Amino acid sequence: MKKYDYLIVGAGLYGACFAREMTDKNKKCLVIDKRNHIAGNAYTKRINNIDIHVYGAHIFHTSDKEVWDYIKKFGEFNSFVNSPMAIYKDEIYNLPFNMNTFSKMWNIKTPQEAKEIIKKQITESAITTPKNLEEQAISMVGKDIYEKLINGYTKKQWNKDPKDLPASIIKRLPVRYTYDNNYFNDLYQGIPINGYTSIIEKMLDGIEVQLDTDFFDNKDKYLNIAEKVVYTGPIDKFFDYSEGELEYRSLKFENIELETDNFQGNAVINYTDSLTPYTRIIEHKFFNNMNQPTTIISKEYPANYNETKEPYYPINDDKNNSIYEKYYKLSKSYPNIIFGGRLAEYKYYDMHHVIRKALDRAKIEK
Repeated sequence: MKKYDYLIVGAGLYGACFAREMTDKNKKCLVIDKRNHIAGNAYTKRINNIDIHVYGAHIFHTSDKEVWDYIKKFGEFNSFVNSPMAIYKDEIYNLPFNMNTFSKMWNIKTPQEAKEIIKKQITESAITTPKNLEEQAISMVGKDIYEKLINGYTKKQWNKDPKDLPASIIKRLPVRYTYDNNYFNDLYQGIPINGYTSIIEKMLDGIEVQLDTDFFDNKDKYLNIAEKVVYTGPIDKFFDYSEGELEYRSLKFENIELETDNFQGNAVINYTDSLTPYTRIIEHKFFNNMNQPTTIISKEYPANYNETKEPYYPINDDKNNSIYEKYYKLSKSYPNIIFGGRLAEYKYYDMHHVIRKALDRAKIEK
């Protein structure tokens, strides 16, 4: 008999959701995490009564009612709506691309005027089948928007020319011909009133958790401690990089406490020129309670990834997807190991996607 029914490697959303579901099925779970805290990249830390999104802005949004009802069991959410802004040199624009953006860009008022300008620019580009991110973006919003609000930001974010990035990266960006600054189209949106860490704490209530515990420090032991293993870390590392290393982009944050109650007037402002070294500034107080006398901002800098840094964004180009497919085939030879989450599946997931995947997997477990 193994000591546990499930060993869950990673105390982020996927691991916590899965552990909660299986514990509620009377299975014995152990959750381990190499970090000194739970909640993965959704971890929030309260400083001066402000919930700091330590690993970058996390706004929960979904149209999946089951997922929305599920996460609300573990904490109350506010009604925060994500309405980011963008600064290009000395100009400021609304995001996502909408009539406020187009009005500022071209001094126009109506959707028809915007459509005509964008259609003209798309026609002039002569792009019929977009082959890369640059062509996809221009075929969606024209050259003006691309040059001011996409090109420089993308180069910083990915450290690659947009011509060398897949078109799929930009397809998820909303474009609308209304004066609606809500970034997401989902039915449900908000941020936990007591932070994401509180949500994960409640998910893991009554479940054994060991922090500062690296699966790879004693891999053989952990592979034999439970009937099944749920692995949420990088899939290439699990297989000792036998098929090659997968590429990621990482981030670093410069956190600054300021003696003012309002630094930028918005939770998120992107800096889309190529010369500003950071991609955005987050002012955390605007995610929740805004009445604190001081504020804390985070400047977000894209960074090259190595094993000393956190892997944030998979680079899903043809080369990396081909490597991942080899690892995916390898993973099918391990029926007692469940590979789940952004790193183990090498796919960009929002939080609601991660919960959906964890719930679906838990449903098929005996």
